[in-house]
Formats: sequence, structure tokens, C-alpha cells
Amino acid sequence: MSTAPEHPGRLGVFLGGGTLSPEDLATLAGRIEKGGYSTLWLPEAVGGDPFVQLGYLAARTERLILATGIANIYARDALTMNSGAKTMALAAPGRFILGLGVSSPVLVSGVRGHEYKKPLPAMRGYLEAMEKALYRGAEPEHDAPIVLGSLGPLMLGLAAKRTRGAIPFLVPPEHTALARGILGEGPWLCTEQMVLLESDAAVAREVGRKAISSYLTAPGYRNNLERLGFTTEEMDAKSDHLVDALVAWGDESAIHDRIDAHYAAGADHVCVQALQAGQRGPDLELLGRLAPSGKF
Repeated sequence: MSTAPEHPGRLGVFLGGGTLSPEDLATLAGRIEKGGYSTLWLPEAVGGDPFVQLGYLAARTERLILATGIANIYARDALTMNSGAKTMALAAPGRFILGLGVSSPVLVSGVRGHEYKKPLPAMRGYLEAMEKALYRGAEPEHDAPIVLGSLGPLMLGLAAKRTRGAIPFLVPPEHTALARGILGEGPWLCTEQMVLLESDAAVAREVGRKAISSYLTAPGYRNNLERLGFTTEEMDAKSDHLVDALVAWGDESAIHDRIDAHYAAGADHVCVQALQAGQRGPDLELLGRLAPSGKF
């Protein structure tokens, strides 16, 4: 009998880029599952299709929860998104979470050629359209829970009211505390955290600047950072203060301290994005060190 995920678990992994082959991704997912991580989040930008990738992984993992982090509402109409979510709920019973987001004007208008609309009404209307979408396929025992890519108070409020929770991205623990205050005690708060095993401050900050650079072109991230007290000058310069707030770098203990700070601020789940200097892809050594099971 299938169930919906009762909880995303304590610690997950966010894999950016979408550049791995299906075989390599499946091998990595197996290691992540063995490591005791609860959830694997895959984004949607200009790389591999997350639904295809997660569907492939569903047959090659046993316990790992599979999640979109996030699926872009401009990439599929509501009927297609609803159909994809139900199909994944059937393919991975109790192991799929649908993360939805509005993405950014650069990706939506500049890359996809769509009209980027005001985020809150766009997402509200999309959720309503998903609820009404025609679907005549096999029904899962339980629909997949939905979480929203949420930063500001209004989107967090919508996440609390209409979905299972929120997945904020590119945020310090101070935002986690604010988000928990808005969401209340029931909804899931799944926070992404960039992590880097590097104790040389100059090297770590340079890697961090590159990692956050593209996000700082998006109004949503900039507006959120401004609400948290960061200035336009800091964001334009990608200041040390900003990098240090958004990227947990240092030794293993320092990284654990940042993760724990999110938990203390109210996060139910933290998904780590393991950066590394000079290379694309996740730092497997770091993921191994952070693995809850001690195996990887």
C-alpha cells in the first residue's frame, strides 16, 4: 500500500547543474541513499529534465525520497505538471515530493521566451489550475505533497495555506527563523544550504562568489537579501559578508554548525549543496563526511 511522504527527513542533498548522465546520477543516488540522506532534490534550469531523471532513479533506489527543487511552473502547464506528479507518485510510492517555483525573469523570459508574471498571483493561479486539471490515468494511493520555492512573506504564506510547506534557497539561518514564524508549526520548512570544505578564506570566498553569482541577477533573491539587511552594494560586489552568510565554508565542524543553526531556527529539513573548488559537480568527499549513516 502506497503512502505519501510523512516527512522529508532531517538531511538531504541538493544536486545542481543537471550535467550527469543517467547512469552516473543513479550511481550517485545510490551512494546518497547508502549514506543515510533522506531526500535528493533536483532542480530545473537548462540541464536534465528533473521528472525524467527522478523517474529513472525511482527504479534504482529503494528508500530515498525524490524531489524536484524546483520544477518551473513556466516549463509545463498545470495539466502536465499534475500528470507528472501523479505519475511519479505511482512510480515511487511514498517517495516523491513536488517542489514548485516561479523561477526568475532571466530564465523564464530571457531563456524560455515566456512572459514572467507577478510571482504570487502566478503561483496561486497555477495551484488552482492543478487542482482542476483533467487527469484520466491511474490514480496513486496518495498524491505527492507539494512544497513551494518561497522566500518572501507572501509566498511563504501561500505555501503554508495551500501546500505542505516551503523550500527556501540561498538563505542564512536568520531567514529560516523568519520563515518558520510565517509558516507556523505545521508546514515543512526545507532549507537549502551551500557547503564547502575549504578553510582558506580567500579560496572559499572565491568559490562562494562564483556559486551565488547567477542567483544575484534574479529580483526575488535580491529582494529577499535586502529584506535581511544586505545592501545593493554588497550584492553587486558579492561581499565577503554576503558570501559568508550564504555559503557554509570551513572544516567539517563549521559546516555542521551552520546546518545545526538552521535546525535551531526552525528548519525541519536541510538539503546541502556540496561545492568544491576548481571542479563542477558535488564534492563527494564532503557528502561522505556529512553522511548520517557514516557510509557513502
